Amino acid sequence: MLYGREAEQAQITRAISQARDLRRSRALVVRGETGIGKSALLDWVVQHGPWTGTQCPADGDCGGMGGLWLLRVTGYETEEDIVFAGLNQLLWPVRDRLDSLPEPQRTALRGALGLTTPTETENGARENGGGTRGQDRFTVGLAVLTLLADLAEGGQVLCLIDDAQWLDTASSEALLFAARRLAAEGVVMLFAARDEGFEARGLEEMPLERLGPADSERVLAQHGDVPPALRDRIVRESAGNPLALIEFGAARGRRSNETTPLPLADRVTAGFRDQIARLPEAAQWMLLLVAAEGRGDLTSTLGAAERLGVSLADLDEAERARLVEVRGRSIVFRHPLIRAAVYQGAPLTRRLQAHRALAESSREPECGARHRAAAATRPDEDVAAGLERAAERARDRTGFGTAARLYRQAADLTPDPRERARRLGAAAGATLQAGAVEDTEELVHMAERLTDDPAEHARLVQVRAAVEFERGDPRAAARMLADHAARAWTPGPAGTGGTAASDGGAASDGAAEDRTAVLRTAAAYAWMGGETSVLCQAAKLLPSTDRAVQGMARLISGDYAEGLPLLAEAVAAARAGANASPAAVRASVDDRVRAVQVTLAALIVGDDDAALELASAEAAHCRRHGMAGALPGVLEGLAQAQLATGRHQDAEATAAEAIALARDTGFQRRAGRLGLVLARIAAIEGDQGRLEELAAAAPGPDDALTGAFGLLDLGLGRYDDALRRLERIGLDPHRPTADIMISAADQVEAAVRAALPDRARSAHDRLRAWADAGRQSWAGAVALRCEALLSDTEREPYERALGLYERALELHERAAREAGPAGRGGRPFEKARTELLYGEWLRRARRRSDARVPLRSALETFERLRAAPWAERARAELRATGESGAAAGGPRRDAAPDPLDRLTPQELQVVRLAADGVSSREIAAQLFLSPRTVEYHLYKAYPKLGVSSRKELSRLRDDLEPAAAR
Repeated sequence: MLYGREAEQAQITRAISQARDLRRSRALVVRGETGIGKSALLDWVVQHGPWTGTQCPADGDCGGMGGLWLLRVTGYETEEDIVFAGLNQLLWPVRDRLDSLPEPQRTALRGALGLTTPTETENGARENGGGTRGQDRFTVGLAVLTLLADLAEGGQVLCLIDDAQWLDTASSEALLFAARRLAAEGVVMLFAARDEGFEARGLEEMPLERLGPADSERVLAQHGDVPPALRDRIVRESAGNPLALIEFGAARGRRSNETTPLPLADRVTAGFRDQIARLPEAAQWMLLLVAAEGRGDLTSTLGAAERLGVSLADLDEAERARLVEVRGRSIVFRHPLIRAAVYQGAPLTRRLQAHRALAESSREPECGARHRAAAATRPDEDVAAGLERAAERARDRTGFGTAARLYRQAADLTPDPRERARRLGAAAGATLQAGAVEDTEELVHMAERLTDDPAEHARLVQVRAAVEFERGDPRAAARMLADHAARAWTPGPAGTGGTAASDGGAASDGAAEDRTAVLRTAAAYAWMGGETSVLCQAAKLLPSTDRAVQGMARLISGDYAEGLPLLAEAVAAARAGANASPAAVRASVDDRVRAVQVTLAALIVGDDDAALELASAEAAHCRRHGMAGALPGVLEGLAQAQLATGRHQDAEATAAEAIALARDTGFQRRAGRLGLVLARIAAIEGDQGRLEELAAAAPGPDDALTGAFGLLDLGLGRYDDALRRLERIGLDPHRPTADIMISAADQVEAAVRAALPDRARSAHDRLRAWADAGRQSWAGAVALRCEALLSDTEREPYERALGLYERALELHERAAREAGPAGRGGRPFEKARTELLYGEWLRRARRRSDARVPLRSALETFERLRAAPWAERARAELRATGESGAAAGGPRRDAAPDPLDRLTPQELQVVRLAADGVSSREIAAQLFLSPRTVEYHLYKAYPKLGVSSRKELSRLRDDLEPAAAR
């Protein structure tokens, strides 16, 4: 019986009841110090939980009886380096349910559980471009989520994860990903973990406090009669820790810990050592083998015992002393502190003998490598090579955290410094893929000091640069790579440094490949971070066939006429390649950057249709292959393209999904960066509070954010403030990103409105040159609009301004036609602004009747886009023309005529797919949700849309298209 845990028991009971009755999922992390009763609480859940129609037996093996699936796993310290060891233990009872999972989830989870056949391995290698290393490490987590949801279709699912701090990294990541995305499945996940370790950001925590004196006495009494003279001292010494109470009570005062200045856990461990020391020597040997083996595997332990001349019978006295239990083919310690007492209390020579015996008897490569490493007393290449092979196997199964630790161990045992550097470099790469940025930098630094190999240095500097990129500083990453290239490949005579040959710099083929790889990565980072000098340097050294880099380099030097066509060529080539064959799997940070780069190029050119197509294709590829880790970066580009084409609701839904995925995969900083996509929407809507919230969450200053604040000021009539902000972006005229070029138009209008037209000239010149070179109709229209604004300030002839506005509107119409039947492109917000300015101009020219036509069109677009300040300006102008119906208030989100306005971003995604006939299971796979959660979103969306079934929903397909497309 548990004492003092009534509140925690009630909370867990409530979670299980809500899962049973309301299908609400819940994930809880039970935290506490060693011995505080975490495992006891999980045992209580198994034996006395509020189950439906059945009570689990004491061993917790419920199977699927009585509408309950109980899955349980205990983390073992010795299994931290065995990839997916924890997931194997948890899901082994339901391995026969894996065949119902969608691809590639089934393949990923079968691989994680070691169930993949040679044929499946071969097929998976072909699917991933020749190997399994392209797999996303979160695909397994998505498969776990789907599997748990499938099991919940037949009843409740309860997952108990004990000693979670010792789970292997791959299992921990998969389970946390699933836990964070649970919603409406009826699944309860309880994690028990020590206060230190096992970071579970985003999950609800339930701390276990120490017991009070009254409950401590009850626990003590439950485990035997204790003389009153000892009771108060034991209660005082145990300090409310249940394990200490039990063990001190069992010791019955054989030793006093009253004045021992040791932590409580160490005092309990000391008590266990006393018990162990009183056992026969053969029993101590057997306990040491069990402790060194760590997993409780009886076969491995007995094989090693035979080599040391002991046997299972020698454990009898340890069993009677309740130190260990033999359960079937497993030997387990009653508490982890007993294992620690056995292992740490044994002399070093005995521990080494135990590991050698276990290595010799092991039939599993990973376990054998681990025991050989534990038995090594000096560097040993054979042992290091075995660890490296184990690391490669872990990496190929997406166990990057496990692989990193094994590579690091291999490096520590490597005699040759250059080989040690290579293995440290591999550890750094795996650590980065595991998301541990700070640890990566330390490993790179260690490796760099050990090697003079240029190729290895090239690889290490790319890893170091990737660290800076993940920190949100692409400029620093670009400079780092450029500096390395300048040092390593400086032309000159052989032997003077670098890799250049004596003929003036013609390097070997291998060195040339290394240089090209470094420079291309430098260019990608420089492009994203606006590091113009690095981009120009890279362009001079890279082949002329690298159109994207060469084009961007021309742009930053101000040569739009040459640069934009080169970028357009790169975009066209990417579109042709995407149509000819599926996108390649994006495994590394650099690959992901280059995949997003082409979408960015399309946005810079102003080819919104191409940006939408490329980003959509890449996003679809990531969804198809379950690549949850790579998807946020891809969705960022997609959201920017959707925003450009006036699909604001789509952009919000896409950005919201990207932010949630970034958080669920552990990349908090990236989530803040993704929020900047929404900044321009907040500015258009005039929502200053929301824009300030997004700015506060951003990782640092950003031109897009500055431009958004400038647009907000412009819309709200704060023209001096707007001009001051927007001119800050224009200080660096050689950074032509999509945000900067569109902000140039905002700068022109702000300067004209502030009666400072001279301060708009340079911005207009840049905009005009960009529009002429890019040949995008919408961009030409915006440039003509700005020219019309400026000509009006110069008292140009009436006919000139009229012609400029009319030509601008013609180009806006052509842009809409060029977008095709899908209605993509045309930049509706920019068209509405042109119409607003034209209407204002016509009204001032006393052509009130003519002014109403563009003003009404502008108002309709502004209201659809919820651009409140701009809509109010259009209404004011209409009222000035004498239009009486223009006095109505602006659109409200909760009462907008567009049915999409009533949906949350996730409901919007689900409903659109469902209306297209996509099944709930397929929708779940695409959106990294469970099918039950998809059904929950549909259930919530139906009343908002006035329908009651999928059949009725399908009739709304046209209405569910974005208004921009309609």
